Amino acid sequence: MRVGDQPLVSTIKEKCRMCYTCVRECPAKAIQVSGGQAQVISERCIGCGNCILVCAMKAKLVYDSTAKVRELLAGGRSVAVIVAPSYPAEFADLPAERLVGALRRLGFASVYEVSFGADLVAREYSRLLAATDDRYIATTCPAVVAYIEKYVPELTGALCPVVSPMIATARVVRALRPNAAVVFVGPCVAKKGEAESPNFHGEIEAVLTFRELRGMFDAAGVVTEQAESAEFDPPRGGSGGLFPVSRGLLQAAGLREDLMRGDLVVADEQGGMWRTIREFQKDPGEVRLLEVLSCHGCVMGPGFSLEETVFTRQRRVVRNLQRQLASVDPHTHARELKRWRKVALGRGFQAADQQLEQPSEAEMQGILARMGKHGPQDELNCGACGYLTCRDHSVAVFRRLAEPEMCLPFTIEQLRTTVSKLEQSHDDLAVAREALTASERLASMGQIAAGIAHEVNNPLGVVLIYANLLLERADGKAEFRSDLSAIAEHADRCKKIVAGLLNFARQNKVFRQSVDVRDLVAKSVTAARLRPEVRVQTRLELEQPIIEVDPDQMIQVLSNLFTNADAAMPAGGCLDVRILGSREEVTFEVSDTGVGIAPQNLRKVFEPFFTTKQVGKGTGLGLAVVHGIVRMHGGRITVRSNADVAAGPTGTTFSVIFPRSEEPGAAAEPERWEDAGRPA
Repeated sequence: MRVGDQPLVSTIKEKCRMCYTCVRECPAKAIQVSGGQAQVISERCIGCGNCILVCAMKAKLVYDSTAKVRELLAGGRSVAVIVAPSYPAEFADLPAERLVGALRRLGFASVYEVSFGADLVAREYSRLLAATDDRYIATTCPAVVAYIEKYVPELTGALCPVVSPMIATARVVRALRPNAAVVFVGPCVAKKGEAESPNFHGEIEAVLTFRELRGMFDAAGVVTEQAESAEFDPPRGGSGGLFPVSRGLLQAAGLREDLMRGDLVVADEQGGMWRTIREFQKDPGEVRLLEVLSCHGCVMGPGFSLEETVFTRQRRVVRNLQRQLASVDPHTHARELKRWRKVALGRGFQAADQQLEQPSEAEMQGILARMGKHGPQDELNCGACGYLTCRDHSVAVFRRLAEPEMCLPFTIEQLRTTVSKLEQSHDDLAVAREALTASERLASMGQIAAGIAHEVNNPLGVVLIYANLLLERADGKAEFRSDLSAIAEHADRCKKIVAGLLNFARQNKVFRQSVDVRDLVAKSVTAARLRPEVRVQTRLELEQPIIEVDPDQMIQVLSNLFTNADAAMPAGGCLDVRILGSREEVTFEVSDTGVGIAPQNLRKVFEPFFTTKQVGKGTGLGLAVVHGIVRMHGGRITVRSNADVAAGPTGTTFSVIFPRSEEPGAAAEPERWEDAGRPA
């Protein structure tokens, strides 16, 4: 619906919080969600005001008619105001005379009751039902009329061809005051759209809600309680004052609802009324008149400024009507009805079909899959998106009224997956950062070690040569031989340390050759000279056992790992060598059942000179050399260990990952090999 060139209802984007409540409560599904914002589609809107009532953030804005009314009042033209019979529910403690006086203070020249127009309409309904056997849908609610014209256009022929009480009253006022402008005041937002209808062009200049009227009172400084008392202009209303209440039309028209006959049906339950219209379309049965009320009756319209229950509002309307009927002369009222029996009450309707295309089953399944619904078991139908079912949601997505992201369970699952990936990425980044730091530290140490080794190696060689020469000359001189042997032994140990430093720091190129991993393991086991108490188990889980590495350096890597495993199992144990990989990489997993590595030592194992062995039993360069060789091959090495007996099995596993080659080739036929014994 639109008022002039403005939308009847719009969204304040800054306030919209993507709760989808308005989507859920809109019977016309006239809400389009795009970019997380819920916008009202004017062409589809029926003006029921449900979105206004349910929006907790007050993000829905109704077209404001106060400026236009002020303009009318400021002009030279006489302005009449017609007041909906639901006014006692808004101005609960204000006598009708004070309200009329306050309206006159605003500048209205005359004040009329719409309840008189309701009396005329009720009489017309009674006449039609008595004169014909046709089936009708009541047309007192403009939101219902708009819904049928737009979404059930096949039923426009069933709409009762009678104007609403607002239009009936306006026609009476125009007959009394031909030059007056007419303004309607009531609780209904849809009345703004009805007044703009081509059927009633120029009959109602403006429509104010009760909320807007209170705003005008405040802006003009009109204190309603202090306004001078005044009476409504005749003709005065009668039982038409019941129209705002559910079943009020039936009672005002003298139509008795008989549940046994079922010819008169009232649907005023929120949400259910629209389904009732669809059911009436399929099979009207015995129904002669179906009255559908969008707001539990007009007493629950969105134009009220007070928040109260339907029970309280109905009671106020009824009590006010009781007082009014007691003061109105029934004979005078009857004469007025007779006087206006020829006022035109007929109307027509225009179908404005807003029904949208239905997706095919394949299209619907594709949309459901995008929302993580791959089968009926995934369709939760939780309603969080604003639609009753997941399939309804998929239809709305197809029609570009909704977004897949509106599915809350799917969004939560996506968020959980994203958080999990983010945590994993964070952990991987921390490990990579730590590895990079360690690599940089080792590289720096390697450069220093290389410089020291070159400077120390030559004088150390001289010491070793002369120590051995003196040993030869000291043959038979025991008192010198013992000291000279110690010098030669420790000089030799220093030479090995220097050699280890050079190996650790060396920047030699890798001379890759195609080798069989089984040969590498066998030669490495031999080079390691393991004790008989250590049982070796080798498992090949590799599609292609041929890799391209520097065989000498690779044997040094594996033999160092095997030697460390042997030392970690003083009482013997199992050394498990597992080889696995893919088309691009090969992984050697070397596991032992030894004492494990303490957690505080895990970060230090690749640092040169770090060792847990006794003094003189190790140089602390073995794993540093391994790290250097692996790095030169473009690979990486990791370690996991458990030294806590109480926490479970102890032992250590080193994983050495090498690129299969500089340019990975095609994989050969799968081959699996397992050797549970020790190579001969």
